[in-house]
Amino acid sequence: MANQTYDAEKKAKKQQDYQKLAGQVAPKRPIGKNCVRAFFVGGLVCVIGQCFTFIYEKWLHFDKETSGNPTVATMILISVILTSFGVYDKIAQWAGAGSAVPVTGFANSMCSAALEHRSEGLVLGVGGNMFKLAGSVIVFGTVAAFFVGLLHWIFTYGG
Repeated sequence: MANQTYDAEKKAKKQQDYQKLAGQVAPKRPIGKNCVRAFFVGGLVCVIGQCFTFIYEKWLHFDKETSGNPTVATMILISVILTSFGVYDKIAQWAGAGSAVPVTGFANSMCSAALEHRSEGLVLGVGGNMFKLAGSVIVFGTVAAFFVGLLHWIFTYGG
């Protein structure tokens, strides 16, 4: 029993030593540069989306309320096409979170999973694995929306 405790402590010490050494050897990440990249790429994605909104409103005569749905669908389509050709992954590698946060990042995660598992078939491969990463986004988004709605209800009607 005492020997097992000693082995566990020895293993934990080795793990701490390894983490310390890895931290010293690993290259430092340019956090400021990465934040600026993410900010500008995320902003550019939003600007492109806004341009599509203007196109739908001015040229196709949608109103402000109905132009959002085709704009989102267009951005998702562009993201899926870029993912299929391997372009979106290069943008994401360079931009980081700036490409992951908008709806295009969500479409990229689903399309990537579908492409990765397409050899396993449509049902078990694509259908079964497409929501692995995106599923957590859907769950946490739904839970967050519930709590925001609950707080809105409490402050609007409960107080």
